[in-house]
Amino acid sequence: RSCSFTGFSTVQSRKLAKSLSRGSVRSRMSLKSPKAYNSLQKGAVIWDPKPLQVKKIFEALKKGLNEYLEENQAELDYLSGRHKDTKRNSRLAFYYDLDKQIRCVERYIRKLEFHISKVEELYEAYCIQCRLRDGAANMKHAFSLSPSTKASRESLVELYKNFQECTEDMCFIEGALEVHLGQFHLKMKGLVGFARLCPGDQYEVFVRLGRQKWRLKGKIETDDSQTWDEEEKIFIPNLHEKFEIKVTELRGLATILVGVVTCDSINFFTTKPQAIIVDITELGTIKLQLEVLW
Repeated sequence: RSCSFTGFSTVQSRKLAKSLSRGSVRSRMSLKSPKAYNSLQKGAVIWDPKPLQVKKIFEALKKGLNEYLEENQAELDYLSGRHKDTKRNSRLAFYYDLDKQIRCVERYIRKLEFHISKVEELYEAYCIQCRLRDGAANMKHAFSLSPSTKASRESLVELYKNFQECTEDMCFIEGALEVHLGQFHLKMKGLVGFARLCPGDQYEVFVRLGRQKWRLKGKIETDDSQTWDEEEKIFIPNLHEKFEIKVTELRGLATILVGVVTCDSINFFTTKPQAIIVDITELGTIKLQLEVLW
């Protein structure tokens, strides 16, 4: 059994190597300039791909893009109906202005359709590399259990190389997919704390998403209103990182930690502004309210 398995595996590993070569992301996909993904180029340090997380983000992203597409298609249908009515009985200037709006919406719909097709193309390539990588990993494991021969050792080396190439291609596609995630516009709506918030209290809120940071300070006024030194911030979505929110109370030269929470961004890929209310303290006595627009 071991001998027959070794002979079969040697042939199989060569086929897998050819398949991987044909399926190389860089050889068959035209992505943006490598400058956009300088951390993902050949020879760079490769992290571990996260297929399940990428799948969740892809599904949320595609759903959000389709929502935008449906909204704009509905607007186009409405404008087209008005365009027909206006053509029969209206001022010429208004007719041309409506015609201009229709062309603008049509261009935006074409951009959305291209955006969706590009995202689908990237994810399809990602799934192919993921399956090839899983196949190489399974064969590596099978070889490690069989008796060591020269052929099996050579096959192991080849499979390890193929596994690494698939891993690198998956990471490269993850970087390319991140370029298509858009932007999150965060707006500070304030702290909610009922009796915990008193006039004169000062707080610092620190929001982090990967390497992106937002630090802002606020004060509770005598009329219970709140003033913040900065109210809006743009974040670039990340496939793997979650929002980390830290709130501290400022008392003179001392700072007191109120709480730290994390918030997933998957639900933010939608056309409507999302209100986020997170419990900063364990008992929920102080909450932070943000608004996110994608």
